[in-house]
Amino acid sequence: MLLTQGQVRPASAGVRRTAKPARIALRLACSSNAAMGEVTIRRRPPHGVEIQPCGPHAFRVGGLPDENKPQNILEEIVWWKAREVEVMREKQPLALMKALAEKAAPARDFRGAIRAKAEQTGRPGLIAEVKKASPSKGVIQPDFDPVRIAQAYERGGAACLSVLTDEKFFQGSFENLARIRAAGVSCPLLCKEFIVEAYQVYKARASGADAILLIAAVLPNSDLSYFLKAASNLGMVCLIEVHTEVELARVLQLPGVEGHLLGINNRDLGTFKVDLHTTKRIMDSEWGQQVKERGIIMVGESGIFTPADVAFVQGAGCGAILVGESIVKQGDPEAGVKAL
Repeated sequence: MLLTQGQVRPASAGVRRTAKPARIALRLACSSNAAMGEVTIRRRPPHGVEIQPCGPHAFRVGGLPDENKPQNILEEIVWWKAREVEVMREKQPLALMKALAEKAAPARDFRGAIRAKAEQTGRPGLIAEVKKASPSKGVIQPDFDPVRIAQAYERGGAACLSVLTDEKFFQGSFENLARIRAAGVSCPLLCKEFIVEAYQVYKARASGADAILLIAAVLPNSDLSYFLKAASNLGMVCLIEVHTEVELARVLQLPGVEGHLLGINNRDLGTFKVDLHTTKRIMDSEWGQQVKERGIIMVGESGIFTPADVAFVQGAGCGAILVGESIVKQGDPEAGVKAL
């Protein structure tokens, strides 16, 4: 039953339902980080969630301003994650997830695998992405078998694998990550999840991840620092993704960032257009020079389709590349990896 503002549901005989003020207040709270200018993606709607659950029913808040709508697809995903994680916690509490993460087999050396492959081939280490769909392209691989694709990537020579775990927008799952690990794939695995809560870090490790993705546009340095520590305590490394020089300058201030990886996503968050020159522009900046001087592995992401593209980002200073669409949609992923 969906109620509109101003309507009151008739009370059921003998049943009294009360809202939980603390939970509603939490949902209505707006993250102040975006207002402070540190992040560009708002963590939740500034004027509260439009639909508020109340027992088996829902209450719709009407008349909210347009700014209460997501400004781009990444923001829409992030807003959804808050609700998704809450449902996950109800099924498997945080204490249980932490216990599962701590009992998982030791994490593999993600950074070491990339460095070793780069030294062996003289080219950036490839992080090949196991990906069924995306919001911009729809279903990329209709005949999707994550284990088969992962095994093909490994045979083709990928240094590491990236596994999409988002269900709603990318049709991935943590189960796919766990299945790939259980199948005996030896490549280290990156959990490509839109992380906004510590719960997701533990779930990634419990599912077999050796590394996690953190997005600077979403997470202020206080959160990034916390997640870096949480991941490190579990034996994982982080790939911190930036889109601008400003974001790169900010994440370079994080303590211990040299022990992790940085990535430049060539996709514009506002238009979703891809421009490989984003990597070159950022790496040519003073902050890009600092990345090189400090020996941090930089990963080129999005828009890499050909060997010429690989050479371009390598020339800009990338020691690794993350590629999904161009090899996922091929009938022979193994050959696709070798050709790239």
